[in-house]
Amino acid sequence: MNTAAPALTPTTRALAWCLHLLVIGLLALAAGRAVADGRPHAGAIVAASAACALVYAVGPVLPGVRRSRRAATLWLAAVGACWLVLLVLSPDAVWVAFPLYFLQLHLLPRRAGLVAVAATAAAAVAGFAAHQHSFSPAMAIGPAIGAAVAVAVVWGYQALYRESERRRRLIEELTATRADLAAAQHTAGVLAERDRLAREIHDTLAQGLSSIQLLLRAAERALPQAPQNAARYVDQARQAAVDNLAEARRFVAALTPPTLEGSTLADALERLCTTTSARHRLTVRFHLTGDPAPLATAYEVALLRIAQSALANTVRHAEATTADITLGYLGDRVALDVADDGRGFDPARLPAPDPEAGGFGLAAMRARAHALGGTLTIESAPGHGTALAARLPLTRPSETQPETQPEARP
Repeated sequence: MNTAAPALTPTTRALAWCLHLLVIGLLALAAGRAVADGRPHAGAIVAASAACALVYAVGPVLPGVRRSRRAATLWLAAVGACWLVLLVLSPDAVWVAFPLYFLQLHLLPRRAGLVAVAATAAAAVAGFAAHQHSFSPAMAIGPAIGAAVAVAVVWGYQALYRESERRRRLIEELTATRADLAAAQHTAGVLAERDRLAREIHDTLAQGLSSIQLLLRAAERALPQAPQNAARYVDQARQAAVDNLAEARRFVAALTPPTLEGSTLADALERLCTTTSARHRLTVRFHLTGDPAPLATAYEVALLRIAQSALANTVRHAEATTADITLGYLGDRVALDVADDGRGFDPARLPAPDPEAGGFGLAAMRARAHALGGTLTIESAPGHGTALAARLPLTRPSETQPETQPEARP
């Protein structure tokens, strides 16, 4: 009924109504017995019982009693005063002390509640002894036991309520934490998938479009003097566009790379070398060493993409005449080496990636290798060509998720 009291639940509302009915019933009992027995001052007893019931009924209705501990204390004092008047007039009022214990323990602080309960019990014992014109220890047993039961019940309920509130807050915190974790997992999954798609687009569509651009420039230069060469470049650009369209459709259908469908990784790399040699002024040779072992789809896709990206960098930047791709099975790992005789560069002085100028290829290749527990190293120097080496640990296909799934899930 005040800010200090626990919030009402269906169970506590039922208990409160039971307490209200108990108080009214005991007051009615005192008034009824006074009338039925024809006791002296029966009218005064009925009036005192009615006044006590009226004062008690006002408390749950007034908002101030519900919200303010001071108002609740004043109301409780008024109820106690009416009860004392009734106790002076009738010995039956001693039974009303039992519900008063619960009110005092519920509305007052713990120490003040204990004092009020003790004072009420003492008043009940003294009032009953005065009406009996004698005192015996048995008269104090009933009020004392009632007070002890009330203290045990109220304090036990308050302990259970505090434990329930603690668990409720804990559940709310766990629910909020789970929601935050789910949101973080979703965000991490989105970022991982976005990173994977960025690498896919860079290694396929972006490199293909760059190849088409180089072929069309070559056709433009060959048009005045050698229209046949120009037609050949245009035809190669058209074929590159067809290949990139297949890659784009694969993104939509979430399938494996077309170059790996129905063939091995070695066959796909060999076709890559043949296609690059035919489209550009670059001789690309493929070498296979070791005994081929079955690879998970994610490994085959990663190695193919690394080779595509490395060759695209060679075509665009290296000004090389020859390049070699070597796929080697080295017992517990698989290796991919891409070397060219181009102009080389200083790996320590690479420009930062830029949306206009590019520069995402090496970072994407390294991310692919690291995502599968492998390594990627680059050796190069100005005027001495470039050598790229990717090493991945051999894993059974069942132990690695396919490339169509995000490469990094929380």
